[in-house]
Amino acid sequence: MRNVIEEARMVLPGIQALFGFQTIAVFNQRFMDLPRPMQVCHLLALALVVLAIALAMAPAAYHRIVESHQVSEQTVRLSSGFICAALAPLAGGLALDMAVVLYLVTPSYAASAAGTAGTLALLLGLWFALPLRARKQRGEAPAHRSRLPGH
Repeated sequence: MRNVIEEARMVLPGIQALFGFQTIAVFNQRFMDLPRPMQVCHLLALALVVLAIALAMAPAAYHRIVESHQVSEQTVRLSSGFICAALAPLAGGLALDMAVVLYLVTPSYAASAAGTAGTLALLLGLWFALPLRARKQRGEAPAHRSRLPGH
């Protein structure tokens, strides 16, 4: 459980800071000058970051409400799953925001789409594909099937 808490502490402040910057952007005059598809892209990015925040904070809420004085194997597995799941919408939100920035710099939908795809591939590759490949090479079972000592 300490590992899960530490991971949440590492990820959450960055996600929350990103949310703050994303929110401020809509009050900028330049945002209103963006084409509607880019404004919608930013809105979707903001929604994905909200989802990432919800998933990253869920372990603390779950533990506080369900098992405030103990830690069960189920809580550790569930919490670890929430933290891992938060990375997918975070990757999507970052990729969509990259699309908006690239459009501002290049005024090209093609460059925006390419940047979005590249960013998403990079993040999902580093955060999911690479670790899953390493786990497969080691012959390890998925995290939800791993056994804690004594179980």
